[in-house]
Amino acid sequence: MFDAIRKMMSGGGKAEARSELDPHVAATTLLVEAALADGIYADIEAEQIRHILMAAFQLDPENAADMLSRAETLAENAADHHQFTKVVKACLPGPERIALVEHLWRVALADGEKSHLEDSFIRRVAPLLAVSDRERVLARSRAEAAARKR
Repeated sequence: MFDAIRKMMSGGGKAEARSELDPHVAATTLLVEAALADGIYADIEAEQIRHILMAAFQLDPENAADMLSRAETLAENAADHHQFTKVVKACLPGPERIALVEHLWRVALADGEKSHLEDSFIRRVAPLLAVSDRERVLARSRAEAAARKR
C-alpha cells in the first residue's frame, strides 16, 4: 500500500495514465481543438480531419470516423490541450509533429476563413509540440498553398 502511495506522490501514476492515450488519438484531438478554436465546428472541418486521418495514418473511412469520434469526445471533455501535446511530443518524432502542425493549419483553413482564434491556438500549441516558429510558418505556407489548389 505504501509503495502505491509513494508511486502516486512521485508522479509514477501519471506516466502510466499518459501512455494509455494513443498518440494518434491525442493528435486527432488537437485537430478537433483547432477546428473548435473559433467556436464553430463546421462539417467541412470534420471532413478535412477525416481526410487527414485516412492519409496520415492509413485508416479506412470507418476507422477514421471512429478515431474522430473518440477525439471529439476527448476535446469536449478536456480542461486544456496540454494532456494531448505532452503525449504527442513524447511519442511522435519531429517530422510527424511538424506534419501535425501543417494539418492543424489545414483544418483551420478548411472553412475558407482565417480566424485569429485558430491562428492563436496553433501558435500556442506548436512550441508545446517542440515545433519551432520557423517550422510553424513553413507549415502554414504549405497548408495555404494546398488550400489554394482546392
